[in-house]
Amino acid sequence: MDAIIAAFTGNGLVKTGTAVLTTLLVFPMLLKMFIVTIDEGWAAIRTRNGKPIILKPNSRSAKTAKGTVGEVVVLTPGTHGVFPLFYWYKLIDVRCRATDLPARQLTGAAGHQHLVHASFEWRPIPSGRAMRVFELDVVNVKERAANIVGSAMRDVVRDLPGAALPTNVELGAQVLAACEETALRDCGVEIVRIMITGDALTDGYLLSEALRATDREQQAVAALHALN
Repeated sequence: MDAIIAAFTGNGLVKTGTAVLTTLLVFPMLLKMFIVTIDEGWAAIRTRNGKPIILKPNSRSAKTAKGTVGEVVVLTPGTHGVFPLFYWYKLIDVRCRATDLPARQLTGAAGHQHLVHASFEWRPIPSGRAMRVFELDVVNVKERAANIVGSAMRDVVRDLPGAALPTNVELGAQVLAACEETALRDCGVEIVRIMITGDALTDGYLLSEALRATDREQQAVAALHALN
């Protein structure tokens, strides 16, 4: 036993093995504790004790033009140092998601009622100002954005002549142009696409529309005037 111990200690094999293990395992593990990697499609808000870190005039990010004073510190996809370790972060999913709007009865310029189904795709903007609005100021960003898109769609359809809706590409682009700036400013989200599926072609809806068209004919209007 003495010979075996002497063999290991005499040539420094134990010391060398310990140094190799420390270099290969311990140092990388310690280094990993101070590095955060954000995957594509995600962003993170830097927080301290659960509160977002706000850029100050003397901060390094503000001096290097990586953010505006007063904004929340946001980590975009990539690898970031998190020293000291207690500067925690909160992950935010910035991938595109879709929200369906309920069917709406919208009246066009000619008095025709369109039963419109629509949905819109949206995503948070990974920037300091947008993340701050998205996480701190808005209680339900999806519901608020849906109201903005719905109101813009109502205003656009209200000015449409005739009894038929334009193509999905044309109408969706008009509604998007009418609401994208408001949604970005008030909700901190980007409206990516608006899809209008058109009138509901059910038998009951078509029958009611046919009756309404009959009521608008000259004979029907003349009969109503005669009753008065």
